[in-house]
Amino acid sequence: MSIRTLLAVAALAASAALHAQPPAPVSNADDVKAITQVTEEFQAAIIARDAKRLSALVLNQHILFTSPATEAFVKKSRETMDVNDDGMGGGGYSAFASSIARSKVPVQEKFYNVKITQDGHMAWVVFDYEFLADNKVTNFGIESWNMVKRDGKWKIFSVVWSTRFPD
Repeated sequence: MSIRTLLAVAALAASAALHAQPPAPVSNADDVKAITQVTEEFQAAIIARDAKRLSALVLNQHILFTSPATEAFVKKSRETMDVNDDGMGGGGYSAFASSIARSKVPVQEKFYNVKITQDGHMAWVVFDYEFLADNKVTNFGIESWNMVKRDGKWKIFSVVWSTRFPD
């Protein structure tokens, strides 16, 4: 085989590798529908202020459930209160569910631009959100859930969101 032929074959192989598509996630309509149902149930449980109903949607009470603080907040906290503050907060899911159940005013979380990516037993849900208390937006941002299918049901095992406040 000549050098020219070898280079041509190598170039063709490299070109094919560059244009190859990555494997597609394994997804099906029934699972996406079930995941969508979890997002709707989550919103309904907040409106109902029903902590037990919320608990049925999460894998366990110890899931990652946090809104990382901004760099400016962490800097100020480290300067004034706690040199080790990592900005991750401490209450988690249990504190959230408790605050929803104890709320004296109507509460609601609205989701927009929901995108679900499923790969077999795992799923990622991202969306824009607004959180309302007494029909007023108290905060908003982006939110991301990781979900896992356990015992035939989709469960949330992490929730991370940004927090911005209305002007």
